[in-house]
Amino acid sequence: MAKVLIVDDAKFMRTLVRDALQQVGHEIVGEAENGVEAIEKYRELHPDLVTMDITMREKDGIEATEEIIKMDKHAKVIMVTALGQEALLARAIKLGVKDFVVKPFPPERLQKAAEKALS
Repeated sequence: MAKVLIVDDAKFMRTLVRDALQQVGHEIVGEAENGVEAIEKYRELHPDLVTMDITMREKDGIEATEEIIKMDKHAKVIMVTALGQEALLARAIKLGVKDFVVKPFPPERLQKAAEKALS
């Protein structure tokens, strides 16, 4: 199964993402709570998949995704975001994110997005 990096500024949301992906056998290799940490951990861990929140302090998920994709054009990123982020999602899709999941989400929705991104 895939090695996953979870990026979200809310610990409870990282836990929800972790639980949903571990249920289907993915290995969580790291967590980050902002975009700066996300880039550092991506460079260090080389995950197969990143789940990325959009709205975070220091560096948002769009900027972090942009840097990760510059670093690795094969990076697989799923945006996990709250409602009302449509303009930012459009930008993320142009960058090449594989899918997006709107919070709150049923575990199956995230699992399906991960499967699609990794295939």
